[in-house]
Amino acid sequence: MDAAEQGKPFYLYTGRGPSSEALHLGHMLPFMFTKWLQDVFTCPLVIQMTDDEKFLWKGITQDDVKRMTIENAKDIIACGFDPAKTFIFSDFDYVGTMYPNIVKIQRQITGSQVAATFGFKSEDNIGKWAFPAIQAAPSFSNSFPDVFGEEHKKIPCLIPCAIDQDPYFRLTRLVAPKLKYLKPAVIHSKFFPALQGSKTKMSGSVSNSAIFMTDTYKQARQKVMRWAFSGGKDTAEEHRKHGGDPDKDVSYQYLTFFEEDDEKLKEVADKFRSGELLCGEIKQIMVDTVYPYIKAHQEARVLVTDDVVREFMTPRKLTFD
Repeated sequence: MDAAEQGKPFYLYTGRGPSSEALHLGHMLPFMFTKWLQDVFTCPLVIQMTDDEKFLWKGITQDDVKRMTIENAKDIIACGFDPAKTFIFSDFDYVGTMYPNIVKIQRQITGSQVAATFGFKSEDNIGKWAFPAIQAAPSFSNSFPDVFGEEHKKIPCLIPCAIDQDPYFRLTRLVAPKLKYLKPAVIHSKFFPALQGSKTKMSGSVSNSAIFMTDTYKQARQKVMRWAFSGGKDTAEEHRKHGGDPDKDVSYQYLTFFEEDDEKLKEVADKFRSGELLCGEIKQIMVDTVYPYIKAHQEARVLVTDDVVREFMTPRKLTFD
């Protein structure tokens, strides 16, 4: 914020671990927020596709993870990022450019720090132990000499990400002063709940845990009606009498992300608490509120060709306003 007020440059950095063919709503939220930040501050953005991470953790073949990288990049591009200000890169392709910073970071982090932060054991492959430095490197603008150039080799970085990425950037902020680099700033999003409950996490490998960006309206509605955890009572009669708890209701939790009208959101919550609004009715409201975002995304994604992906993933000078 200080940099923006003073007219000084900064850049955004976020990422995606490509482990599924399609993204779900939980994956999309950080990118939707990042897109908003880019629009508001008209600043450049780098997006790290951690294909190496998924190869090390998930047992996916390199060919498969490379294919998923391209497919996920199309979903990301469909959010509407500015191609003149956005560089999407695969670790497999770009890690060599970042390597001087990666080894500087690695030399500052001990095995005991990594073990304490991530819980790695001696039986874990050594690639996992080394990976935190790879995710840290994009936090420093001099990791991108062909993107930012000499004039922007030491500018601040803002990282919008989901809360589970916090350990990586705590280590990064610890290392930055030792390298005489600027500490990155981090802004977290909380987890978007899985359909099964407010304390669960969506999974790309469990189709019924999430609404995917490829789902049709019918598929999305069927998932919500069948799987969305309800904060209501067991019977309609009991619910009419005692009301429900919107804080436990997954459909209402989704509305808190996607319903922009606060008065309407409050009205839904009040009617659900009073019993006026039944479980099936709040589920229907949620589907009708959320699905237009999915439909708009699907229409935008159709326009993202392989040539468009190549444009975003080609190292080049990004523009600063």
